[in-house]
Amino acid sequence: MKSLYTRVLLITICTVLFSSLFAFLISNIYYHIKLKPFNDQKLTSIAETVQSYAGGHPEDLTDYLHNVAALGYELYLTEASGGGRFFGSPFRGGALPAATVQSVIGGQVYHGVAQFPNKPFITGFFDNRITNTIGVPIQAGDKTYALFLRPDVLLQFGELRMFFAMIAILTIACSLIFFLFSTRYIVQPVTRLTEATKRMAAGEFRHQLPDGRKDEIGQLAAHFARMSRELERAETARQQFVANVSHEIQSPLTSIQGFAQVLAESDELPPEERKHYAEVIAQESRRLSRLGKELLTLSAVEQGKEGLHVKTFNLKTQLREALQVLEWQLEQKELAVSLSVPDTIELKGDDVLLMQVWMNLLGNAVQHIPAGRSIRVKAGRQGGDCEVRIADTGEGIAPEHLPHLFDRFYRVDEARERGSGSTGLGLSIAQKIVQLHGGTLEAASAVGIGTEFIVRLPVGGIR
Repeated sequence: MKSLYTRVLLITICTVLFSSLFAFLISNIYYHIKLKPFNDQKLTSIAETVQSYAGGHPEDLTDYLHNVAALGYELYLTEASGGGRFFGSPFRGGALPAATVQSVIGGQVYHGVAQFPNKPFITGFFDNRITNTIGVPIQAGDKTYALFLRPDVLLQFGELRMFFAMIAILTIACSLIFFLFSTRYIVQPVTRLTEATKRMAAGEFRHQLPDGRKDEIGQLAAHFARMSRELERAETARQQFVANVSHEIQSPLTSIQGFAQVLAESDELPPEERKHYAEVIAQESRRLSRLGKELLTLSAVEQGKEGLHVKTFNLKTQLREALQVLEWQLEQKELAVSLSVPDTIELKGDDVLLMQVWMNLLGNAVQHIPAGRSIRVKAGRQGGDCEVRIADTGEGIAPEHLPHLFDRFYRVDEARERGSGSTGLGLSIAQKIVQLHGGTLEAASAVGIGTEFIVRLPVGGIR
């Protein structure tokens, strides 16, 4: 398989060759269409000048034609009988029909330059066939001749042709050498990116890539470096997630195993202790079950929008249902709830997943605020979005905890959260669900005043 370097070099060479051929064809067409009539007219004028002088000085005809040839012309002088003579460089080949010679001797002007056939790879200006000439009659004394004339291109433009040929050859040679090195300059960063990709596939995410270039290669290197950092961050998060899950599973399993062993091995436990151990085992089992369900939910929402079941539903109705589910907890803690949501707000999204968002946010508020406090739920339109605010009058969250509030397995109060059976995944799942719907979930809190969660969702559907 050819390397990119070889491919670019071959494409460059083919481009130069094709461009040269194309330029030649276009120039030749231009000559036949535009320059050939002008060249025919110019040579006809020169031939008529030679005709005029030769007719007035028949005794100097031969010397005069030699002088004309020395000035850069090829000439052929012939009689009606067919005997002819060349002056200057000989013509390349071909013979004039007898009818053409007779026509010129009879007084007609032969326009061989204008009548020269159009051929793609033959330039009429440089073809020195005798048929590519201007023919005029010459009267020298009592004899009439036919004179055929064309420029001697080698004599007139020999040095110029060499000059332009040298320019063309040196241009092509220098271009190829330049492309030889410039292609390596272009391909080298791509080669380094290829090597970096191989190392990334092997688990190495830190690479030294060219970052000083501002062209497309530099942009590619910058995007690649950014992707590498994101992959490294994702791999670190994955490993941390696996470690957290292992820890979260191991802790209740250890408790279940320990208390179950005590129950199995001790026949003389008081009924109160036996009941307590059984309750601990049941509580830890419920915690494991809840952790499993939330991990499944988190895995489902991370699959993307493909797994969403979109439908239109009324926001106020759904928030009322969420509060009804939590009604016994609200009554137990004597919490006051105010609901201020317009009846007209309709949302388009996965109502099951969004119900889990409201349950998580309202459940957190119910769980963390002291008894006798209040929760306020307010919603309204903000441009093309629906904004839902769930605020409580609890103790609030310290500023150092707010940036980590939506991290997986993060708990503000580790001991209290574990005792309540919380897994630390609720807010992370809620944020992911809201983001899947094209919205945002933010938190604001002040110690001693309370905490507020702000959910913004597009009214017209998932973005």
